[in-house]
Amino acid sequence: MTVKVCMGNEAIALGALAAGVSVAAGYPGTPSTEIIETLVAEHRDGVKVQWSVNEKAALEVAAGAAYAGARSLCTMKQVGLNVASDPLMCLAYIGVKGGMVVAAADDPGPWSSQTEQDTRSFAKHANLPVFDPCSPEEAYDMTVAAYDFSEKYSLPVIMRPTTRVCHASADVCAADETAPKKADGFERRPEWCIFPALSYRKHGELEIKQKEMARSFDAMPFNRIERGTSRFGVAVSGISYLYAKQVIDELGLDVTLFKVGTPYPMPERLTEEFLTSVDSVLVIEELDPVVEEQLLIASAGRVPVFGKRSGNTPWNGEYSFEIIKKSLLEYLGIEPEKELPEELPQLPVRPPVLCAGCPHRASFYAAKIASAGCKKAIYCGDIGCYTLGNAAPLNMVDTCLCMGAGITLAQGLALAEDGVKCLAFVGDSTFFHSGITGVINAVYQGTDITLMVLDNRTTAMTGHQPHPGTGKRALGDDAPALDIETILRACGVKHVASVNPFDFDKTVAAMRDAINYKGVSAVITKAPCIAQTKKPDSVHFVDENCIKCGKCIREIGCPAITPDKEGRAVINIPLCTDCGLCSYICPVHAIKSGVRSERGDKNGK
Repeated sequence: MTVKVCMGNEAIALGALAAGVSVAAGYPGTPSTEIIETLVAEHRDGVKVQWSVNEKAALEVAAGAAYAGARSLCTMKQVGLNVASDPLMCLAYIGVKGGMVVAAADDPGPWSSQTEQDTRSFAKHANLPVFDPCSPEEAYDMTVAAYDFSEKYSLPVIMRPTTRVCHASADVCAADETAPKKADGFERRPEWCIFPALSYRKHGELEIKQKEMARSFDAMPFNRIERGTSRFGVAVSGISYLYAKQVIDELGLDVTLFKVGTPYPMPERLTEEFLTSVDSVLVIEELDPVVEEQLLIASAGRVPVFGKRSGNTPWNGEYSFEIIKKSLLEYLGIEPEKELPEELPQLPVRPPVLCAGCPHRASFYAAKIASAGCKKAIYCGDIGCYTLGNAAPLNMVDTCLCMGAGITLAQGLALAEDGVKCLAFVGDSTFFHSGITGVINAVYQGTDITLMVLDNRTTAMTGHQPHPGTGKRALGDDAPALDIETILRACGVKHVASVNPFDFDKTVAAMRDAINYKGVSAVITKAPCIAQTKKPDSVHFVDENCIKCGKCIREIGCPAITPDKEGRAVINIPLCTDCGLCSYICPVHAIKSGVRSERGDKNGK
């Protein structure tokens, strides 16, 4: 055994390696991304690792490996599970041969997601077992155990770490390296092909398995009752266990604590044992009342169960020591000690912004200028760094729903409202993830929209993972670089232009032509993510001709440009990337390019 300081995501990856995983596939998404990244960094011979084109593809790749008897891992964030839900729901019926773990990281808060959806509810919906770790240490142990459990019941197992577990660090006792489990090969079986008669039978078998799995969960160390002398019961799932434990220990509270590490299906015997040992129960769990509802059913009215439905705990957001302390004291009827509020200064509000020199800023501003002559323009955004184009002063994202939806939302808006011009913005990674289907639909239906593909050659928001357009795979080896313009033309888009967004005049002209085209048109703006490029030796600076109009600040919102006390524009030299966008905006041409070392003491900070 080796003790390592690990993030929760790293612990899951190391747990999978210890269990003999041989195929891992995922799509990057905070808070799950580092699982695959750890498998890349800790690469073992015989372990195949990939960033798949989307979550559905990743899950099907992992399922295929499990069909052949290999142990596989599939990773995504909670909204990615929606993309993968079609194969996952069917896989619950079909089953697997080799152990398969689906790590779907939830984001209570949410910190970086469209929704707060609870994967435990999804597991219940799919009739699949779910493990809910409270710490990185437990995430490691659960991952190892999940593979054996998966093979015992021939079902995929869902691992549900939350943001706080994924990104917390702790000492993890990692087992010695295990060779990837050798697949014994695919065997032809009628059960691999899903047909109505088979589904009918498998559904019945799956319901019987719920009881069997609930009994197996009784013996797992992740579920336990920590007895007190009172008849007050507290049931806790996930990271809330650690907060509750801290509150109970610090305040010396006398309760019987039921730690639920496998919230679906609930451990059968332990649940009954817990309910018979208490007179009432407070359930503490983030997001959905998954444990609460199962305890309500199991108690059948014998024991009052309090939680979200009774208003004792919040429905939304991350829980904390303070939130759980308040709920526990209210449940126990203890008056909290009155504490004088500590006077703390207010933290400054720092909304996220596009980086200085981000090519998306240039693309959005060019589209704003090019569409200014439209009777009405609607800007449909998507998921990625470019979602930040919705902020002032750009104000260029009117809608944002989910991956790839900007392209298809634009079609619906164009069909519903005459006289509008809909521009759909999508990033290069999202284009491959789920944008192509929408493009084909627009061409097939003959809908008048303009597609803007913002190609910065990476999956930027989640940490610069490769995708099919980058020419690299997850492990760094070369791959065919799929060309977006060629794909668009193959999909039937007749009007396609590719430009560098920092060649501003040319970009505006290309966008005007595309907007004026009747039918499906596209402009691909190509410039690398500024976070992956070296800063040049030259920078832009403001000379003495500045007239203090503020247009360069007001129009594009670049964080490198600020006004001084007199209202003159000042460029922060260390932030400047010499993109030159600001120079197109200055009405008196007071913004010029110069050598970085010569300008730093004059115009920088």
